[in-house]
Amino acid sequence: MTYFVDSHCHLNSLSLQGKAGSTLAEIVARARAVGMTHMLCVACTPQEYAPMCEALAPFKGIYRACGVHPLNLLEVPKWQEEDLLSCLNDKLCVALGETGLDYHYAADTRMAQLDSFARQLDLAQSVKKPLIVHAREAHQDTVALLKSHQARDVGGVMHCFCDEVAMARECLDLGFYISFSGIVTFKAGENVREVARYVPLDRILVETDCPYLAPVPVRGVENEPAFCRYTLEFLAALKGVSVQALAAQTAANFANLFKVDLAAASLNEVDFTALGVQSLNPYKLERVMHTL
Repeated sequence: MTYFVDSHCHLNSLSLQGKAGSTLAEIVARARAVGMTHMLCVACTPQEYAPMCEALAPFKGIYRACGVHPLNLLEVPKWQEEDLLSCLNDKLCVALGETGLDYHYAADTRMAQLDSFARQLDLAQSVKKPLIVHAREAHQDTVALLKSHQARDVGGVMHCFCDEVAMARECLDLGFYISFSGIVTFKAGENVREVARYVPLDRILVETDCPYLAPVPVRGVENEPAFCRYTLEFLAALKGVSVQALAAQTAANFANLFKVDLAAASLNEVDFTALGVQSLNPYKLERVMHTL
């Protein structure tokens, strides 16, 4: 079978509003209806992790990750290593992240971000788990810290990449993967499309970053994993490969990076009827023409 993975989502941040009373089960079922088999759901603070995992308990094929997001530092300014370690020691937690630097929205917390990111890079080394890195308008500091803290040893992904080819090249040289979100479909996303053309197929991941950044043609609504199919189709056309081939390649890349066996569990095994899902009628998915 062909696997299809949303490599980065925040299911715990979905409003579950404005979608005909959607439940989390219905949202996950819609993703399965368009061929999705796995997801990686990301907590942005250790405090989010336990309730996130509780919400995800009914679903097979959804991996977890946890880190301290640079834009969440005001919530947890004095986060403790032991709190994050307790999350990272969960067998379903496959990565440390989302961590990194964001000087676009929070340049005033630069020093605190640098300290938090450095501490998390060291933690990733101690638990031997790959990194999920958020970097916005912080090219030089991000790459410098990845190099000085030997991030190559654990590997990782530059999630929701929105920088230039030069940064992508440096991250690829460190052994990192590059993940593309709906931004690649945006009219103003030509720089991201240039990066997507540059990055080799065996180093690409695809994601929603939902509930943010819904791709064209559903831009402007709350994003959800099912919409990853639009980004996958767009990237496949950009790279000149079939949708099935790109789904298979990005799934293999995901499994390689996060050291998971996708055959062990998937959304195919979830009994959505038992979870109260009455219909798989997709929300705003009219242009998805076939499933994988």
